Amino acid sequence: MSTVKEEAKKIINRLSKNATWDDLLYELYVTKKIEVALDAVSKGKTVSHEEAKKRLLSK
Repeated sequence: MSTVKEEAKKIINRLSKNATWDDLLYELYVTKKIEVALDAVSKGKTVSHEEAKKRLLSK
């Protein structure tokens, strides 16, 4: 398993030479969100499309 520092370095290395701080922060944010979502999927903490529609339409 990679450390946070190693993962951050990978993200930084993928950025263009013209990247801004906003670009870096965005990439870090999106990467973390995807990581959390994949973890939820692996733990079965998801709802079906129909259940999501039902919840959204009931508000």
